[in-house]
Parts: sequence; C-alpha cells; structure tokens
Amino acid sequence: MDFSSTSIKFKEYLNQGSLEGLASIPKSDLHNHATNGGNVEYLKKRANINIESPPKSFSSVNDAMNWMFINITQYCDRFMRFEAAFDQAKNDGISVLAMSVHTKQLSEFGTYEQFFKILDELKNKHIHDTLFMPEWFIYGGSEVDKIDYQYSLMDEILSFNYFKSIDIGCDELEDSIKTYKDLKETCRKAKKAGLKLKAHVGEYGTADDVMKAVEEWELDEVQHGIGASSSPQIMNWLAQHKIKLNVCPTSNIMLERVSSYIEHPIKKLYDYGVPVTINTDDMLIFNQSVSQEYLNLFRCGLMSAEELDNIRLTGLSAYSNAI
Repeated sequence: MDFSSTSIKFKEYLNQGSLEGLASIPKSDLHNHATNGGNVEYLKKRANINIESPPKSFSSVNDAMNWMFINITQYCDRFMRFEAAFDQAKNDGISVLAMSVHTKQLSEFGTYEQFFKILDELKNKHIHDTLFMPEWFIYGGSEVDKIDYQYSLMDEILSFNYFKSIDIGCDELEDSIKTYKDLKETCRKAKKAGLKLKAHVGEYGTADDVMKAVEEWELDEVQHGIGASSSPQIMNWLAQHKIKLNVCPTSNIMLERVSSYIEHPIKKLYDYGVPVTINTDDMLIFNQSVSQEYLNLFRCGLMSAEELDNIRLTGLSAYSNAI
C-alpha cells in the first residue's frame, strides 16, 4: 500500500496543530508494550475508577512500574488492558502495530493457543485492517535461570508461527553485554524460524552497547537506541546497515534520559541517516499517543513537517515489506 498519498494531509494537520486530524492519518507503533499500551481515559470508563495523573518524571523504570501497579494494574485485569491497547491503536490511526507480549502473560488465559485466539479476536474487533505484528518480549535480566526457562519454551511457542519478532529486554544498568551472550542461542533459534530480532538497548546504555548488541545478536531493529547519538561513527554504521531505531520521545523524557523534546537526539540520529520511528512505549504511563508524539516534536521546533512525515513513512514501510 502506498501511504505517501496521505503526506500532504499529515503535514497540514501538523501545521494546524490538529490532533484529531493526525489521528486519522496512517501511522505505525513499533514499540508498544501491549498491556501498557492503552488510554487512561478508556480504562477509567471501562473499570469505573479514578486514575491519578503520573508525575512529570520517574527516577527509574521500576519507579514507573510501581506507579502503574498502584494506579492501574491492581484495578484493571490483563484482558481489559489488552483491549485498551487495541482500542487505542484504532483511535490513533495505527496501520502497523508491533505489540510485545511478555513471556509470563502467555499462559494467563489458559493454553498458548487460547491466548493467541483471544489476541486475534481483539485485533479483529478493533483494528481489522491494521497489519498486526505480535512480538514475544523476553526479559533477560541478570538471572540466567530466567533466560534458560524462556529458552526452554521456544520450540513450543514458535511452533504456532504466531509471533513475527522477538524483543529482548534486560537491565542495562547490569552488565548488559554478558546478558546478550547468554541469550545468543535464543536469537539464533528465532532467526532460524524467520523472526525479526529486536532488543532494548541504548536507552540507558552507551553507543558502544548499541553497536555490540546489534553485532552480537544480529539485530534487525533496536528499541530506543538513543545512546547511539553520542557517536558519529556508530550512527554512520547504523545508517549504513539500515538498523532501525524505534524511539519513544516522551518515555525518554519522563524517565530522565533526555531533558526535553527540543533536546531529543532523534533529530541528530535522523540527520545522520539512521532509520528512526516514533512510538509510544507504555502509553498508560507516559500518556502520549503516536499522534501526540509527532505534534510534540513539531511544536517544539525540533523537526519539520517534512522530516516527521519521512519518519512516519519509515514506520509504515513495514506494511509493504510484509505483503
């Protein structure tokens, strides 16, 4: 599908500051943690609860997750939060959705087969025409037994041919490269099965961490990756190898990785030719849709409407590549 025909309208809506208009334009969300991907207002109505606004910033990811539990998780079950994520994608014009599902979530609705059926039913109800690319989120952490356990599930899970990619997460404040080496066999098996490989790296880690992770795991894409902006050499390398960085501006600001939108390194990465996309990460926490993220970067003067449209089309290229 040729999405370039919507470029004129997209740029007009940016210049008009029309959030409603932007929500009608096809976009991608390639970094979306499923049960955190909904809209707070949707859950307020659905669960009949009051949800306090998050603070302007969090001291850590754990701090953000604690806020999520106190204000949302304990009141809204996982099915409701999955439903909220699909509803949000529908209302924001998401035409390509890569939604990640944590290993521990796979068995919460019975068998794997039952879980996949539930996701498909929600997808067909809310975003029937959207290219849905479910993603298995494997969290490595620093405990090897977690990695071993998840690796032991791979043959069975991959036999369903449901997931399109694997996203590896780990604590970048630990020795992340050691974790990557522990997970190398997981990546090899996923690659052999035809899955795209992604990893959370460069959110807290360095430019060297990003490059080493891409090389070690043979990654296709990086979740966040903004640490690469400190090295012209590594940005050039990422551009040459066409490694896509799925960036989440508001997440980076609220987790104090970046001071403001105007200071966000997505512009620098873009200028070096690194393929970048704009995404939500955990919308229930950071409370900014994809459309709002585009508008934030435009309003602050960091990027032009033309540049942001190029980024939009980069994310949507996954659609034409998949058909």
